Amino acid sequence: MMKETMMGSPNHPAVFLNDTTLRDGEQTPGVAFSVAEKAAIAEAIAAAGVPEIEAGTPAMGEEEIAAIRTIVARRLPLRVMAWCRMIEEDLDAALKTGVEAVNLSLPASDLQLSAKLGIGRSEALDRIDRVTRRATAFGLFVAIGCEDASRADPDHLRNVAAVATAAGAQRLRLADTVGILDPFSTMALVQPLAEAGLIDVEFHAHDDFGLATANTLAAFRAGAKHLSVTVSGLGERAGNAALEEVAAILALKEAVATGIDLSALKDLAELVARCSGRRLPPSQAITGGDVFTHESGIHVAGLLSDRRTYQGLDPEPFGRGHEIAIGKHSGAKALAYVLADHDRGCEPTILTRLMPEIRRRAVMTKKPVPPEVLLELYDRAATHQDREGQPCRS
Repeated sequence: MMKETMMGSPNHPAVFLNDTTLRDGEQTPGVAFSVAEKAAIAEAIAAAGVPEIEAGTPAMGEEEIAAIRTIVARRLPLRVMAWCRMIEEDLDAALKTGVEAVNLSLPASDLQLSAKLGIGRSEALDRIDRVTRRATAFGLFVAIGCEDASRADPDHLRNVAAVATAAGAQRLRLADTVGILDPFSTMALVQPLAEAGLIDVEFHAHDDFGLATANTLAAFRAGAKHLSVTVSGLGERAGNAALEEVAAILALKEAVATGIDLSALKDLAELVARCSGRRLPPSQAITGGDVFTHESGIHVAGLLSDRRTYQGLDPEPFGRGHEIAIGKHSGAKALAYVLADHDRGCEPTILTRLMPEIRRRAVMTKKPVPPEVLLELYDRAATHQDREGQPCRS
């Protein structure tokens, strides 16, 4: 069984990421992975260095059990977890899959305990104790999922942590199920439980207010060393915290080891996009096609002089580089750079002649001007200038 440490090396991450693309990610409306797609995504997640995946919900039936078994049979270098409700029937279904870990989930807020299950806190604690002890008796790694923890009474969460620990659970997942937290309230939720030290704390964010990644960072700073993510933030409603964003922030801004290969994230995101049928937006942070692309003349001129002028995120750790797009806001330096890269060069007068046509095309097409079109425009302008007897070289 994989063991987390705080050594902070690539093989022993200081922060342990749980990827739930195959469970919460698949709960995105309209997303349904085939068995082959689930296996391919699991393999790509493992190749990227993620130490744990939540592979699905066995209680959905035999097809889901078979899909999880397929992933387990791959013997990937990560821990495979199944998501279960806090009931014996779900645990029995998980045991059929061969996983070595389960997330046993139960509402933590009084609202959900009453409305969903018709029970109170005392019965919830009894159920946690009973089902957890049964799971640990089978040798499973057990995480306790506190659904709707962001609306739960802090006293109840402390009692859940104590009961879970006594029953043999090894992790407590605090879920912002309805996505209402901000970084400040996240820290207020996580810090007391993390500082109590009874059990490792995990945080699971939702992005309804666009704060999932920020809240996940806040949870880490508050003491949570286990963070739940999905590729590209896929998930119910507005989604979850994005694996690539959290991994990049932890590695490059927090300087802590996660074991994640940042250069593998773009290919992983593109695979999940294909399998989910959801296009990867060009502006998607970290993995989008336009993240390191520059059009503004002022920005490009600065980058060509010293890339630090307009580089907040270095593309090299992600196996990428800066790109220059030619469009409405391009300046002469950008044009000259792209033309020179295609073995063209000309006097400033030709660049001046090109600018109006480039801007017109950019407005008309709503896209950058492709290099082949730029070269065509250049050759046409150069020929015209030659006929007028103006100097030009190519």
